[in-house]
Amino acid sequence: MDRSGRHASEEDYSELTMKSDRYSDRDWRQRVERNNDNDKGVNMQQEVSRKKEHGNGTTIPGVYIPPFKMAMMMKEVQDKSSAEYQRLTWEALRKTINGLVNKVNATNIKNIIPELFSENLIRGRGLFCRSCMKSQMASPVFTDAFAALVAVVNTKFPEVGDLLLRRIVLQLKRAYKRNDKPQLLAAVKFIGHLVNQQVAHEIIALELLTVLLEKPSDDSVEVAVVFVTECGSILQDLSPKGLHGIFERFRGILHEGEIDKRVQFLIEGLFAIRKAKFQGYPAVRPEFDLVEPELQLTHEVSLDEEIDPAISLDIFKPDPDYLKNEKRYEELKKSMLGEDSEDEQEDMDSESDDVEEEDEEHMRIKDETDTDLVNLRREIYLTIMSSVNFEEAGHKLLKIKLEPGQEMELCIMLLECCSQERTYVPYYGLLGQRFCVINKVQQENFEKCFVQQYSMIHRLETNKLRNVAKFFAHLLGTCALPWHVLSYIRLTEEDTTSSSRIFIKILFQELSEHLGIQPLNERLNDPTMQEYFESIFPKDNPKNTRFCINFFTSIGLGGLTENLREYLKNMPHFIMQQQKQGSDSETDDESGSSDSSDSGTTSSDSDSTSSDENDGERDRKRQRKRRRQ
Repeated sequence: MDRSGRHASEEDYSELTMKSDRYSDRDWRQRVERNNDNDKGVNMQQEVSRKKEHGNGTTIPGVYIPPFKMAMMMKEVQDKSSAEYQRLTWEALRKTINGLVNKVNATNIKNIIPELFSENLIRGRGLFCRSCMKSQMASPVFTDAFAALVAVVNTKFPEVGDLLLRRIVLQLKRAYKRNDKPQLLAAVKFIGHLVNQQVAHEIIALELLTVLLEKPSDDSVEVAVVFVTECGSILQDLSPKGLHGIFERFRGILHEGEIDKRVQFLIEGLFAIRKAKFQGYPAVRPEFDLVEPELQLTHEVSLDEEIDPAISLDIFKPDPDYLKNEKRYEELKKSMLGEDSEDEQEDMDSESDDVEEEDEEHMRIKDETDTDLVNLRREIYLTIMSSVNFEEAGHKLLKIKLEPGQEMELCIMLLECCSQERTYVPYYGLLGQRFCVINKVQQENFEKCFVQQYSMIHRLETNKLRNVAKFFAHLLGTCALPWHVLSYIRLTEEDTTSSSRIFIKILFQELSEHLGIQPLNERLNDPTMQEYFESIFPKDNPKNTRFCINFFTSIGLGGLTENLREYLKNMPHFIMQQQKQGSDSETDDESGSSDSSDSGTTSSDSDSTSSDENDGERDRKRQRKRRRQ
């Protein structure tokens, strides 16, 4: 209907459309601009109303405020106990805590801790926990740094450590229910390092592993492997029986074979780590060992209990006793950091300046030495790789001028070049043999190389390991290297790894191929060299003896263990004989003591009888004299 009350007809509608077509572009632009102005007015009114709700409009959550502007705002506020001022300080506290947590690492953690204690962690404990969890989720590599930071804070404010642990456990439970693997892995790593720092009790670790392995899947088993890798070292010390039960469960899962091959390999790798006593996976790295165990406060949180995350601590709320609480924290901060912290900091700065100057001098010397060393290695490498045969290479290498102490570099580079080849090249063995024969010092250096390579054999790939073993087998087979170097190898189940056993296998197979099984057996049974071969052919324990026999039999060199087999067969007889000798010696001692006592009594009796006989003869002589008279 129109304003007059009548209905609009089709003619009126067509007339309106014709009028609208007459509008020019200019008229349309003016109308659009008027509409935009109206929208801006509405937006301005909404913004003004929002500013009124938040006070001055300067502390709207989520809005970035430059630091200088924030400082100006705080100066403008007269009432320090007002809600507006408290909100400004809350935002500053949130940004400071977040910045300190985000930049913590192994090198600056000791500097971050005093700065963190300078902030009111009691008021901002929720902010601190949230920053730690977000930063750890974003950078799981630095989990040990965050855990070390929490461990130090926990010694002064146990409620902060307890709150963080409860939130992480709640995050873990939610991620487990949602099957959110990245979040679950992050939470598991954080709990593992908190257990390492003894902020969390080890019972939660065993409880978590039990839950993960109760109904094993590929993801849950993988997460459990990661968790045991992180905190297995401390569980081995604090709860060895519990860890043994967990590994038995891993063994059962492995035998069932229902999980993916990749996860099975992860479990096998975990067993290898456990066999090496978690070497390379310490509970706490030295740079993060900041709290004495007796000073740490351990929290017990169960996965079954209801957890209150206390989210309200993350939200700003005006404090009616704000000034009193701030003053109380200032006193607490002075007791923690000390009033003389500034003087100590100045002393530390001056000492650090002196140390930096000394370090600069040392660094200059070290840089020059490294440069010379790199040039020397380059020259040795080019000489080795460009020579036609080993004789030419040896002749050129002997011409290189070596500084005192650099003789070892020649052996290292030769071994490095040999290991880089796809297959073993006899050229390197012949060159090493030539150096050992010519120079006694080089022979000793190759002996040191043998010891170093065997101690780090687990770091080599299979191909490099094979080349190194064949290289040393050539030196031993040609007597260029003394056989007493084999005393560094101890062939037992506990003292060897899979890599070292492969090295020993290739070494002895090459020796048997080079010398022959019979000459090799004669060499190993040489009476003058037995003291050097006791570690390879152990006789101290039947278990070690059997392991050695089984090892050489499995690699096709069982003929080398004939003496060991004979010894193992006669071992019960030897033990009985030793026991019998011990009992005979005891009886001999007893009989000797009794004989000595008997001889003492007989000698005394004989003395008494001899004295009686002498007295009788004297009496007879006296009687004869009387008769004559």
